Formats: sequence, C-alpha cells, structure tokens
Amino acid sequence: MLREQVGEDAVIEAFINEPNDHLPTLVLHSERWPQAARLFQSHGELNIDYLRNVTGVDHETYMEVVYHLLSLTSGHNYAVKVRADRERPSVPSVTPVWETANWNEREIFDLLGIDFPGHPDLRRIMMPDDWVGHPLRKDYVPLDPEV
Repeated sequence: MLREQVGEDAVIEAFINEPNDHLPTLVLHSERWPQAARLFQSHGELNIDYLRNVTGVDHETYMEVVYHLLSLTSGHNYAVKVRADRERPSVPSVTPVWETANWNEREIFDLLGIDFPGHPDLRRIMMPDDWVGHPLRKDYVPLDPEV
C-alpha cells in the first residue's frame, strides 16, 4: 500500500523486529517521509493517530531518526526509521502531522544536530542558545576535557 500511494522507491527496507516484541519496522527515504506520515495518519486501516516518541541515533556513518507510531483504535504499533546524511543530517518534520513530534524533534536537533525542515519552531530546547555543537554526536569534542 505504501509503495502504491507514496512511491515505489519510498521503502528501503521492511522487517519484523523480533527482539523488540515483533514490531513491524520500515526504513523509508527521507524525502518520502512526510507523505508516508500523512498516509499513516489518514488511511482508514492504519489510523495512526498517536506518535509515541521520536529518537535520534548516531550510527557513526549516518544519522537516523526512529518514530514509534501507534493506532489508539486498533492498538497496532509500528516503527519507522528515516536515515540522514551524517555531514548535513536532515529529515522533514512531521510536527504538522503529529503535534507530539514538536519537542522530540527539537531535542534531537539540539543534541544530535539533525535538521527538521518544516518544523514550526526549531531551536534549542535543552542546551543554552550559545552552546557550540551537539553533545550526543559521537564526534562531539567537549570544550572542557574534564567533562
């Protein structure tokens, strides 16, 4: 269904994550993510009406954003992973689709430096505005070696 309505190239990989309670998991191309998110939310069979949480991951060679989705009607859970280039990480915001993405995306931006184009208020949320760098990146070098 996703390939039909969003595009043949939307899905990079689909699998059942057995160690994680057999969670259906999709890896999507980032440019297809906003359209896929709208489909997840509006499609009658899926009815994904709740974004449980969003996690940013630094895999050293690429960055990844993991979205944990839930249908409160059916109780079905899904995970969607969207990969981003390490040097200029960017994943389109889904805050316009699920408001719960707002502060999660801001936290990931602040701590990992992943940009979320389309976010209504993307700015630091945990670190001071004048902080240099993103402290959860694996290549982050603290200003104070004692830290």
